[in-house]
Amino acid sequence: MSSTPIVTPAKFAAASAMGYSDPTGGLNLVSASSPLPVSMTGAATPAPLTGTASASGTYGGFVPARGVAVVLVLSGTWQGSVNVVRSTDGGITFSPLTVAGKAWAQFTGNACEAVWEENDPAATLSLVVSLASGSVTYRLGH
Repeated sequence: MSSTPIVTPAKFAAASAMGYSDPTGGLNLVSASSPLPVSMTGAATPAPLTGTASASGTYGGFVPARGVAVVLVLSGTWQGSVNVVRSTDGGITFSPLTVAGKAWAQFTGNACEAVWEENDPAATLSLVVSLASGSVTYRLGH
């Protein structure tokens, strides 16, 4: 191993290392033979929830991949509202999505937007569609 000279005026260099906890709680230094453990996301994502709603109702039961942004695309000629809701009991009860206590993922027009990121394996997302006229085409997926 070759050394690197320390340039003046400091005549010292601060050393640092990166590591993570091994199974016994000890420090495991990151190196070529012991890389930082990471999990890959996006490798296997579920099929999107797609369709066209021409009547009011609840559509879904989309099971999102954990830790991956969920994107909603709405298109068509329609009037009304589309709300993304969440359930953790198989669609028996729904909770509205909120951010800091404010309503989130509620639309009254065409959109293409990231609406949620889920980390609960029991959670599903659905669309509550309330139409006054027309039909809305939707895609909820990754």
